[in-house]
Amino acid sequence: MSDAPARPAEAGRSVPSRPGAVVAMLALAGITVSLMQTLVIPIVPELPGYLHASASDAAWAVTATLLAAAVATPVAGRLGDMFGKRRLLLVSLVLLVAGSVVCALSDALVPMIVGRTLQGLAAAVVPLGISIMRDELPPEKLAGSTALMSASLGVGGALGLPAAAFIADHFDWHVLFWTSASLGVVAFAFVLTLVPESGVRTGGRFDLVGALGMAVGLVSLLLAVSKGADWGWDSGTTLGLFALAVVVLAAWGVFELRTSAPLVDLRTTARRQVLFTNLASVAFGFSMFAMSLVLPQLLQLPTQTGYGLGRSMLAVGLVMAPQGLVMMAMAPMSAVITKARGPKTTLMLGALIVAAGYGLNIVMMSEVWQLVLVSCVIGAGVGFAYGAMPALIMGAVPPSETAAANSLNTLMRSIGTSVASAAAGVILAQMTISLGGHTLPSENGFKAVMAIGAGAAILAFALASFLPRPRPATPAPVPAPTEPSAETVGCGGRRRQRP
Repeated sequence: MSDAPARPAEAGRSVPSRPGAVVAMLALAGITVSLMQTLVIPIVPELPGYLHASASDAAWAVTATLLAAAVATPVAGRLGDMFGKRRLLLVSLVLLVAGSVVCALSDALVPMIVGRTLQGLAAAVVPLGISIMRDELPPEKLAGSTALMSASLGVGGALGLPAAAFIADHFDWHVLFWTSASLGVVAFAFVLTLVPESGVRTGGRFDLVGALGMAVGLVSLLLAVSKGADWGWDSGTTLGLFALAVVVLAAWGVFELRTSAPLVDLRTTARRQVLFTNLASVAFGFSMFAMSLVLPQLLQLPTQTGYGLGRSMLAVGLVMAPQGLVMMAMAPMSAVITKARGPKTTLMLGALIVAAGYGLNIVMMSEVWQLVLVSCVIGAGVGFAYGAMPALIMGAVPPSETAAANSLNTLMRSIGTSVASAAAGVILAQMTISLGGHTLPSENGFKAVMAIGAGAAILAFALASFLPRPRPATPAPVPAPTEPSAETVGCGGRRRQRP
């Protein structure tokens, strides 16, 4: 790939005439992309029939998106820093629309997997949007805007579930993807017309070898984590993928440290503030996704279990939807706390709220309103935390590396969610009851998952405690009084203005 010219931060900075519109359009793009996480959940049980495939093969429609997003997010972030963040954001939206159209026209497994892979390649929209905000918005608007953009990851997923369930219940399943394509076109048009391109660029040459090495390592790791339960955790395939991931990622790390223009600047990543923010992001990703696994199953299990509530998928979506609204509402409050006490305090507060929400869930899981309350409490904590993470990252990296650093942080959250899915699956598969000849997760199994979710949130709190304290603002030096020069003193010692 050809070299990209570098542009200095100040030379490329422009203040948009309508910053509120820029924030709104970038948040819309983030919500649109995050919808793909929940888009297929209502139709997962029917996918084998729709695609004329086995259940294990149809599951690749979900796995392909996860793998593509993991690879594309850091790559798109680096390309955005090099060639323009808005340009890469628009490319990501084009990939989302293309993938949605392919899925909407699909009735077989292979084109569905291709379409879902293209959708996954659009996952870098949120970190790219946060980076555009850093370059373009005035400082007083940055904290609240990046908090809202970061929260859009959860907002889109929470609001998309009831909408997807309603569409799946009342229309042909292809309408789900036509809807996604339409939203992508709208987001593309708004970003194209209202969001300015930043001139803050790093320049340099793209690290193709590093990108390929990272792709092989991440795909091996996440494939082993996501499919290990199906293949067997002690199977040769699973263990081989784990071993390959370790070897490749270790070699990749050595290469990145030695190359002059790495895909990921590991020295920057090793800075205390970046390192512990990313580690806390893994724990938060785990904690947040644990709730997404537990609450829908509790709501849908039959009442004969004694703890299931026997509700439909649409009801599940309606119960989860307030969580997204709470996350959105917490964004400005997160910004206020960050301005007053620093993002470290905001992150730690979010972790404690999430842990408290899981504690409530362990003792309050017998009524629908209780699950709504729990999801809102956890959503509030996640809103605080997700608002603080971009501020911590951007406070530790130069503007020219913002997109790559935010993209890596988003990847860390995704790794946490993947590990949470695998861990919860193992626990719920081991702690079961038998009902009518069917094996179902037990109440104690759900409580164990919730306890682990609370533990992950407490771990995030502990990791956040190692973050450096915010530096106090240094007052500007007061210039010392100077004696008037001979040129400015007139007759009688009176000061005369110099022309």
